[in-house]
Amino acid sequence: MGEKRHLPLFETTKAKGKVLYRFSAVSVSVGICLIWVYRVTHIPKAGEDGRFGWMLLFAAELWFAFYWFVTQALRWSRINRQTFKDRLSERYENELPGVDIFVCTADPIIEPPIMVMNTVLSVMAYDYPAEKLSVYLSDDGGSEFTYYAFLEAAEFAKHWIPYCKKYSVEPRSPAAYFVSTASDDQSQNQKQTGDLALIKKLYEDMAAKIGNAVNLGRISEEVRSKHKGFSRWYSYSSKRDHETILQIVIDGRDPNARDVEGCVLPTLVYLAREKRPQIHHNFKAGAMNALIRVSSNISNGKLLLNVDCDMYSNNSKAIRDALCFLMDEEQGHEIAYVQFPQNFDNLTKNELYASLRVYFELLFWYILKVEFHGLDNYWGTLYVGSGCFHRRETLCGKKFSKVNKSEMKWEDKKGEEIGIHELEESSRSLASCTYEENTQWGKEMGLKYGCPVEDVITGLSIQCRGWKSVYCNPTRKAFLGLAPTTLLQALLQHKRWSEGNLQITLSKYSVVWYGHGKISLGHQLGYLRYNLWATNCWATLIYSTLPSLYLLRRTSLFPQISSRWIIPFAYVIIAKNIESFVEYLWCGGTSLGWWNDQRMWLYERTTSYLFAFIDTIVHYLGYTDSAFVITAKVADEDVSERYEKEIMEFGGSSPMFTVLATLALLNLYCFAWFLKAATTGTKGVAEVYETMSLQILLCVVLIVINLPLYEALYLRKDKGKLPSSVAFKSMAFAGFACICFKFLC
Repeated sequence: MGEKRHLPLFETTKAKGKVLYRFSAVSVSVGICLIWVYRVTHIPKAGEDGRFGWMLLFAAELWFAFYWFVTQALRWSRINRQTFKDRLSERYENELPGVDIFVCTADPIIEPPIMVMNTVLSVMAYDYPAEKLSVYLSDDGGSEFTYYAFLEAAEFAKHWIPYCKKYSVEPRSPAAYFVSTASDDQSQNQKQTGDLALIKKLYEDMAAKIGNAVNLGRISEEVRSKHKGFSRWYSYSSKRDHETILQIVIDGRDPNARDVEGCVLPTLVYLAREKRPQIHHNFKAGAMNALIRVSSNISNGKLLLNVDCDMYSNNSKAIRDALCFLMDEEQGHEIAYVQFPQNFDNLTKNELYASLRVYFELLFWYILKVEFHGLDNYWGTLYVGSGCFHRRETLCGKKFSKVNKSEMKWEDKKGEEIGIHELEESSRSLASCTYEENTQWGKEMGLKYGCPVEDVITGLSIQCRGWKSVYCNPTRKAFLGLAPTTLLQALLQHKRWSEGNLQITLSKYSVVWYGHGKISLGHQLGYLRYNLWATNCWATLIYSTLPSLYLLRRTSLFPQISSRWIIPFAYVIIAKNIESFVEYLWCGGTSLGWWNDQRMWLYERTTSYLFAFIDTIVHYLGYTDSAFVITAKVADEDVSERYEKEIMEFGGSSPMFTVLATLALLNLYCFAWFLKAATTGTKGVAEVYETMSLQILLCVVLIVINLPLYEALYLRKDKGKLPSSVAFKSMAFAGFACICFKFLC
């Protein structure tokens, strides 16, 4: 008899709309080639006005075309995946592996403890055997307030977990759940209503205790005396200078560690790794590697999940979704990690900073709903740093082998007979700041060091060792987090991402040579789509300034509206915008949200990507080191109010704002100057429009898209407006550029 075959735990299907998209892509390709033909055959003669601008525009168009062709590697053939959790339960319910969950936080001010605890509680309450679940909190801020909040959350979990399982609640972040029940009109039975009131009161008491401690700036002596862990802060100097603080708050092996229903609780561990001023701590990658080592000594789960501290679990069955891939009998042994999308629960209706839909809802909706499904076709989804389930051994450097298949089934916990004190002591040294000296940690083991986007190069290195990865996007979102609520936060976030990706391109981990022969060409192009983000800045700057500047001289850089050559330009512009508009609506966006996305597209490429490019070059010249920027997770009340009203938040001086304002005013000045000259000159407006229609249209679009910025410069009176210093500098820069180009160049 042959070997018994099982029904697969997941299935893969081709995405719909492939034929229509491919027809559109081919037709746009033809239009791009015709634009090139026009540029080459109509170059102004030497010494003729506009020749220099013509050549720069042609260079920008060549770059845009190259980048567009690279993008097609992700869009040409997309797939969808579906899991079968019922089959998983039928076959492996008693053999499900241990899962170690890592929650990382770094600053109790930017990342408030109560927010972090909501994430911790949400992952503690997964629909998964509690004895196989361990939750680790990495506190790189080394804050006793975070530790105190962790203790309070552990007590609250004894009530919260049984409540979640009794009523099968979703989501299992207390704060998010209480908000959903407040707006839920569905009737509840009397028993659940009473339990809800009780659990909500317990949560409010916990939140009040944590809030009071943070506001007072100290932990009471009464609380300190009850918990030995606070003694570790007696030798504490600062967040950058302290010994390892490790406490097993709940020991899942302890028969007394039970919830109020008498059921086993997950293991709960607090870790603040050792830090010393003279030793580089490698930011989040260093924290993750310390967690990998410490968890291997305490629980040693075969499956690892890491989440950002603001990214709470919104789907209690997400672990089972991941295991459907990893435990599939036919293909599971080839899969290293399962990446879930990062979604946000604080996005406004029209998503003011719509790039968050472009990166997370359009690099995680339209890119994750479109492009990540294309990457998944190569079994090569990127690791994006949060919401990812890993095989432990792949993060520890194991190469894929068809012979020695990796098993994911349950094994008894390591160190089961060791006492909790001995377990803490033996684990503490694994998080010391000197442990990694003369080892492969940060190189061939754990997350890679030396790059702001350590997650991307880590995922790439795993795939280059022969492993596959998959993208899982269930109907109910697996994780929900907080998107930036100010423009500067969004731009800085994109600067870090694009800077890190460009550093990868220029490093030994560049997918061009590091991935050569190890992953497919299409997969390499997929990585380049993100690695080359920052280099888009120059082509975008050229296209958003030169056509407007040449209006001052009435020099045409595009075909006349009566010329046949206008057709390929018009077709490419219209086709690409219709395509992006339709995709945006398909991903759940709105018309105004799409327009906001176009604005953020421009703002990112002219500031975030520009500064990322410059900083990367400066870094490689040896003048600066890479830094990890933490995005603020809380906002002032007035900032939040403006965000909810979808009023763009500036509120301070920044070189990025100066660049944006200068470019916006430059286009406004050029158009005003051109309009004045056209109406008072010998040539009529109609004749001028005939020769320069595309330039005029481009300038008008740039002005309209910048209307919120003009309001912030001159009309708004609230604290979110642009400061006068930015207004004066940008006016001077824009005016100087216009005068120089008009009269001196």
